[in-house]
Amino acid sequence: MTTQATIAFIGGGNMANALIGGLLEAGRPRASIHVVEPLAAQREKLAQAFGVHAVAAPDDALRQAATVVWAVKPQSFAEAAAACAGRSANALQLSVMAGTRTETIARASGGTRIVRAMPNTPALIGQGIAGLFARPEVSAHERAQAEALFTPTGQVLWVAREADLDAVTALSGSGPAYMFYVVEAMVQAATEMGLSAEQGRLLAQATMAGAAALCAASPLSPQDLRAQVTSKGGTTHAAITSLEESGVQAAIVKAIHAARDRAEDLGR
Repeated sequence: MTTQATIAFIGGGNMANALIGGLLEAGRPRASIHVVEPLAAQREKLAQAFGVHAVAAPDDALRQAATVVWAVKPQSFAEAAAACAGRSANALQLSVMAGTRTETIARASGGTRIVRAMPNTPALIGQGIAGLFARPEVSAHERAQAEALFTPTGQVLWVAREADLDAVTALSGSGPAYMFYVVEAMVQAATEMGLSAEQGRLLAQATMAGAAALCAASPLSPQDLRAQVTSKGGTTHAAITSLEESGVQAAIVKAIHAARDRAEDLGR
């Protein structure tokens, strides 16, 4: 492995899997990907799915990495960084950990060229979106390298302030769970009205996917798109009126603020 060619992942969970899969789809050689993953079952999964080299603990191969991707749980970062001490400080540091600030990463890793990213789980099927922030020490070339890591998994949005990543976390990082929550409710309503759970899920998920695609493709605002299907006195009007009477929109906004506040707490 050469310094220029190697990307090292610290952690081999779902997001690492999504990124590794995207890199391989984009043509990166398997031999240029190195993974540190303590769980044997996860190492076996990585080997079977991607054929990449995975080890239980940091080794000297980590010194050859041009980029180190921190893909562990935030609460595990300090321990993981301590185990990697002295082996990764010269690499570009790229983090997909929620809430962990670049200053924390710099102190623990010894590196100052840091890009923080907040991807989401649709990255697993190439339909994700990742918010990215780069410290001033990161060069334009390194920003491009970081972006190239995420483009195979979906869209990329750069933010100018690190604090903005807390809002990105609340909106898109946690956002898929909000959509699944709505689908759950739709399936429940379907079964209460006599449809099967399978029928309800098919109708709900197709409606969710179609509405999202239309929203992305249309020049109209979400409010205008909603108005198009909300005829006065019709079925949609009855549903929207019920939602407004229950304060659903305000509750969603409040929930997203709560997620942002929690991301800030994790950073502190």
